Amino acid sequence: MKIAKNTVVTVNYKLSDAQDNLIEDGRQPMVYLHGDYENTLPKIEEELDGKEVGYSNTIQIEPDDAFGEYDPALVKVEPRNRLPEPLEVGMQFEGMPESDSPDEEAMIFTVTDIADDKVVLDGNHPLAGIALRFSLTVADVRAATEEEIAHGHVHGAHGHDHGDDEDEGEEGDHFRTHPIH
Repeated sequence: MKIAKNTVVTVNYKLSDAQDNLIEDGRQPMVYLHGDYENTLPKIEEELDGKEVGYSNTIQIEPDDAFGEYDPALVKVEPRNRLPEPLEVGMQFEGMPESDSPDEEAMIFTVTDIADDKVVLDGNHPLAGIALRFSLTVADVRAATEEEIAHGHVHGAHGHDHGDDEDEGEEGDHFRTHPIH
């Protein structure tokens, strides 16, 4: 079966930066619903469209097509007493960017430095500003179920499971408001 809209694709991958420094070894395969459902980067979908099991290639994706350029304006220094203890580098918090626009959405800030009474929070994605190199091998392609298509994502192994309480919202659909380790 060829990869096309509404197929579930399983890809073994390795993620590195442009200098081949390993970022993620892909121990778990990436499983996504193909067809502009925003389950993976558009350039990965573009590369895999029409391919079959066994296809393998390495592609480089520039920051503009991945997680954007690094924006220094998204770095904030906050008084330490405004954040909960214990506080560690790498923790994440939901917050608002400093902007005059009332339409701004909350975003996730990562603690990047702690000094005495100040904390540095970075709202950039950890991979912002980095050209990414993906080594991809297609391991499986199958037709998506009607439910997967309706929900816009894969269910089951390596996918998403709604459980019994769909009215409660989907895990991952909402920003967490507590520290993430």
